[in-house]
Amino acid sequence: MTALWLDIARLLERAVVGSFTGIDRVELAYAENLLTLAPDRTKFVTLNRWSSRFSTLPNRPVRHFLAAVRQAWSDGDIRPCQAKALRLMGGAVFSLPPRDLKAVYLLVSHRHLHRQAALESALRRSGAAFVPLIHDLIPLEFPEYGRPGEAERHRRRIATVRQLANAVVVNSAATGAALAPYLPSGRPLLVAPLGVEAMPDPAPAEVPDNARPYFLVVGTIEPRKNHLLLLHLWRRLIERHGDRAPRLMIIGRRGWENENVLDLLDRCEALRGHVTECGAVHDDTMARLMSSARALLMPSFAEGFGLPVAEALACQTPVLCSDLPALREAGGDVPDYLDPLDTPAWEAAIMDYTADPSVRRTAQLARMPHWHPTRWEPHVSTVLDFALGQSNGRPT
Repeated sequence: MTALWLDIARLLERAVVGSFTGIDRVELAYAENLLTLAPDRTKFVTLNRWSSRFSTLPNRPVRHFLAAVRQAWSDGDIRPCQAKALRLMGGAVFSLPPRDLKAVYLLVSHRHLHRQAALESALRRSGAAFVPLIHDLIPLEFPEYGRPGEAERHRRRIATVRQLANAVVVNSAATGAALAPYLPSGRPLLVAPLGVEAMPDPAPAEVPDNARPYFLVVGTIEPRKNHLLLLHLWRRLIERHGDRAPRLMIIGRRGWENENVLDLLDRCEALRGHVTECGAVHDDTMARLMSSARALLMPSFAEGFGLPVAEALACQTPVLCSDLPALREAGGDVPDYLDPLDTPAWEAAIMDYTADPSVRRTAQLARMPHWHPTRWEPHVSTVLDFALGQSNGRPT
């Protein structure tokens, strides 16, 4: 029977650091669903930081760790995860998987891809086939939006995929099209849109300032997310409408290369009381804020998939977002799509959606029943079948 080795190194490391991101949620969803779909096949591994070998992780402690991570996302308390992660990482150093030509190594974060020599050595020693999930090529396509050196780092990641991957999974056709020129002809490639988790039932009485409508933006505060457009637009709305202007709620941690945005958030007196920076929030708070928002706003310049769009629509929350191929894949015909540089169009849409009743918002809500989210279990099941088909020791 073909074994599936899922690497959870990034999830462990982020637990120790004390901060999770969207890719960590993907890794958690894979771990949880593989335990349901293929418990006898699934093994959890890491690529050792200090050597070019895979290390196996004991199943029962991993299950306890995953449960703690899930709870942390629910209530925001990450401390129970940290000790469990440290124990798993410490014990993994001494546990090596046997050589298995029928095993498949699945990596659903970009972790380790910059370490081509180490990964190649580990794969050769283990005999496992290699199937990575690639989330985007944004650092190569738009290096101006990343940290210094990130474009070269991502170039090394993609070179590793080209040299070592038996097959590749991507989260959207847009990512697949961007990746295709870097892959050899005939390399198997699966387009598998990411799953959307069911959010907890919201508590509408706890949303902020119920008397005033508000909009929500979700994602790390970084240049390509285009928070700058929204902040300048909100300053204009406040000048024109005063306390009748809607509120803006910003969910997400602060990222990089953001001096202008952070100056506005920290020092612009005109925005105070109208724009609220929430930081990273747990699922209960996200559900409350999402459910009562007039719309999710996503004026990004580039995206690999656009998970917040799918999450908002799954909550029956309208979406105003950039007209990008990846976001159209996520949202279909439901959202209103806008040019991320067309400030007047965003202003007109936001003011229309603020009104009650709103013609455009009502029209989007009428389109929403035709949209259906991808759930994690069928997503992981599809990837599982694809990955197992790449085993070096076929048949599975």
